[in-house]
Amino acid sequence: MITVIGAGTGSPLPEDVADGAELVVGGRRHLDAVRLPEGARRVVLGALAPALDTVAEYVAEGRPVTVLASGDPGFFGIVRALAERFGSGRLDVRAGVSSVAAAFARVGLPWDDAVVASAHGRDLRTAVNVCRAHPKVAVLTGPGAGPAELGAALRDDGRVFVVASALGSAEERVEQVTPAEAAARDWGAAVSVVLCLDAERALGPVRALAGARPGPAGWALAEDAFAHRDSMITKFEVRALALARLGPRPGDLVWDVGAGSGSVAVECARLGAAVTAVEKTPDGVGRVRANAAAHGVDVRVVHGAAPAALAELGALGEVPDAVFVGGGGRELPAIVAECARRARRCVVVAVAALDRVPAAREALLGAGLDCDGVLLQSSRLAPLPGDVTRLAATNPVFLLWGVRPHGRTEGVAP
Repeated sequence: MITVIGAGTGSPLPEDVADGAELVVGGRRHLDAVRLPEGARRVVLGALAPALDTVAEYVAEGRPVTVLASGDPGFFGIVRALAERFGSGRLDVRAGVSSVAAAFARVGLPWDDAVVASAHGRDLRTAVNVCRAHPKVAVLTGPGAGPAELGAALRDDGRVFVVASALGSAEERVEQVTPAEAAARDWGAAVSVVLCLDAERALGPVRALAGARPGPAGWALAEDAFAHRDSMITKFEVRALALARLGPRPGDLVWDVGAGSGSVAVECARLGAAVTAVEKTPDGVGRVRANAAAHGVDVRVVHGAAPAALAELGALGEVPDAVFVGGGGRELPAIVAECARRARRCVVVAVAALDRVPAAREALLGAGLDCDGVLLQSSRLAPLPGDVTRLAATNPVFLLWGVRPHGRTEGVAP
């Protein structure tokens, strides 16, 4: 058996925890805190692969192994790697208190409704997008992905950080700061976890499911679910296919360009994505914000005209996974080209005017995206006098989508 022992926050390892082991693997501070059995080999965890190879040698000979880890080793910890290599049946896991549980305990908040993202050895952008989209997020940090980097990315999103460092030790610190304050500091290597909170919604309602709130029971909402001007809104039939092609999900960033009422932006946010809506009219900006608030989601609204506003977003470090273009007029080809240059996954374009379809398609193809599309024509049931029904046609809309070939992100603009 491989015994995996978590040093829970505030619960130091007993000195005799490794008794009987012939190989003891762990971080240097954990190894220094325990008494090794006479003759036992000690391996300091650095690169994981060589340590696992050493464990494999002892397992093959039937010799006992103890692995020491921080907190709950089954929660973004070494249990996954050990189970994949040796099988879960060989593991005797003794979990401690995770840093996430300890951090929320320190600030007196429940965390069954929190989303947890790991930025340790992973792309920071996923954690950033989750923090933008959800009111209560715990981020496990790592080199180059700590409070300063999170703060720089989230300084305009109205969040509060709780930075928990060296939890359970004599040097423990738990500090509440703004993202701007976090960005301006050097936090060192002792940070355990960062809580990113919307202070007004940090104490969420009682739920039956832990983690992110469940996705919506329905999407492609009717037009009357949104405030809009003179029926200037993406109709639900078009929105349904657009959402299917955009594929918004937690950890994604979606741009809604020419947002109008923001119906697409709101629906993407309801599905868990972080969303930036770009709208050039002041009254449109107000409608997008009102619709987002009415549906209880976070949408960053940028008042500006594309394509110039898109370049400004790029300068701020935003790299969208998917982009919806719902307006543009004569600037449409330039807008689509700029979106296609920046999108990691896909661009979806809704076009009412037949004359603008070829140029929009050419802009998608010119950026190296695979392009497809459809003309959507629908007729809705409508009542007639005499308790009978007719079909009322909606205006036809071309929906084009460009998809970046799998694995090819080298052309994506920073």
